[in-house]
Amino acid sequence: MNRKGVTYDVGIYPFGEARPSRPHFDPGIVRREIEIIRNDLHCNAIRIIGRDLDRLVIASEFALERGLEVWFGPGYHDADEQQTLAYFSECAKAAEALRLKSPNIVFIAGWELTFFMKGLVLGDTGSQRIEAFMKPWRLLWSAARIGPFNRNLNRFLAKAAAEVRRHFHGPLTYASGSWEEVDWTPFDFIGLDCYRDAMNKKVFLQNLKKYFTHGKPVVLTEFGCCTYRGAEDKGGYGWAIVDWSAQPPRLKGSFVRDESVQAGYLTELLQVFVDEKAEGAFAFTFVMPKYPHSDDPSLDLDTASYGLVKSYADRMGTTYPGLPWEPKQAFDAVARFYREL
Repeated sequence: MNRKGVTYDVGIYPFGEARPSRPHFDPGIVRREIEIIRNDLHCNAIRIIGRDLDRLVIASEFALERGLEVWFGPGYHDADEQQTLAYFSECAKAAEALRLKSPNIVFIAGWELTFFMKGLVLGDTGSQRIEAFMKPWRLLWSAARIGPFNRNLNRFLAKAAAEVRRHFHGPLTYASGSWEEVDWTPFDFIGLDCYRDAMNKKVFLQNLKKYFTHGKPVVLTEFGCCTYRGAEDKGGYGWAIVDWSAQPPRLKGSFVRDESVQAGYLTELLQVFVDEKAEGAFAFTFVMPKYPHSDDPSLDLDTASYGLVKSYADRMGTTYPGLPWEPKQAFDAVARFYREL
């Protein structure tokens, strides 16, 4: 596996403006975290995601300076087709300016767009579109009204790839959800957000192998696990145990925090990806500031976090002084795997 990576979030808005994933962006902290990703986590690639173009560029410049290959991942959630194409156009220009300084950059033309973009599936918000996939009658209604989602997706991706390539002259991919059937013709890499859970565990390897039949390198653009017993069975939906309507936000019920679950899940999947000869993989995710740790188990939102580090809301860590987090078992496990690989 040539690309040993981690996802690094500079600020997305998956559930609206009120819940940014990274409320505060401190370039000094970002620079230090990227140094740690390179030197201590032993990554040679980083998937940088976010909406704000200035943040994406700043973080990418830091990463390129440290010798990391940057997978440039702009995401404008709940935008329609025209807004998304215009946004990708501006991002592609910025990515090309970076590429002219360093060739080590790949453009990701969105991720899981049937969830996060308007117009491919009926629903004004990401939550509504996700719900449509959980209720077959709603998905059928959507197909009857605006057409099958895979047809809509591939029509859009063809336009998006052409628009990005007008401005960006490096490699291109898309980070697909496992429910999406993508026409990979316009792309250089096959990108898959890949979560194993109780529903797909028996067919996980069989499904994964299908992506290696297209004659293009396969990269696992996202995979991860939360930090509690049972999270390994929930995969990409493990985060949904937080009651955000409560003040302060708290867990929905009783969950047993267990860092070993997350660490084991990540290393098991990494070994699968190595065995299947994947080109690369990006663990999701480095840090989740909106899910801080608390000594009160009911308020410990880090339990629902995919972060390799345990974020703090009100104090600094000691392992890396000056940074508001501490490494979890997952950090050490991934670092060890990447170092040995």
